[in-house]
Amino acid sequence: MNKKLLCLAAVALLGSGVAQAQSAGTIIVRAGGTSIMPDVDSGDLSAPSLVGTKVDVKNASQVTGGLTYMWTDNIAIDLPLGLPFKHDVVGDGAIANVGKLGTVKALPVTLMAQYRFGSASSTFRPYVGAGGTYARFMKPKATAALSGLTGGSPAKPTLLTMKSVGGPSIQAGVIVGLGGRWSADIDVKKVFLKTTGRLSTGQTIETSLDPLAVSVSVAYSF
Repeated sequence: MNKKLLCLAAVALLGSGVAQAQSAGTIIVRAGGTSIMPDVDSGDLSAPSLVGTKVDVKNASQVTGGLTYMWTDNIAIDLPLGLPFKHDVVGDGAIANVGKLGTVKALPVTLMAQYRFGSASSTFRPYVGAGGTYARFMKPKATAALSGLTGGSPAKPTLLTMKSVGGPSIQAGVIVGLGGRWSADIDVKKVFLKTTGRLSTGQTIETSLDPLAVSVSVAYSF
């Protein structure tokens, strides 16, 4: 009898943990990783430069996490967190063969409103989200290849900056219960960003980045 009571109590406790895992007022903390894949549409570098002088921005990955507050059983406010992503900037178009032109670190600050389908105790909960992202570009570094293309020298190399910008974001994901208050969170975000690169020569280049971000995390609910 005692064993049966203990089993029933354990099942009730586990069920209570699942039921509360994503209910109104719950705070969810997660940790994992994110890959950012820019979908670059580059304009031409302004004169003086070859016609068709463009750039591409490569993918980057980083350790990330986040905080989620369940406003209701179905509506959540989500704040992703992470370290800066380091992206390589390479030549494209007429200068596709020159290789790396520089690097830049990007720190995206995103706030999302989510709608989570199903009930708070569901093991499998798809969700969609919408919000905004502000991308802060930091510590740009140019290479000798960029100086060579733009008339720089070892004594006076060409310097690179990128304008920090904001834009709308959309999201789709799924929460999978792992038992108790633990869950896995997999999501994809599309962010719409257009920035301006500037060189110390006075030249500029307009570039749409529009990255896709894929995140996989393990989460715990309080």
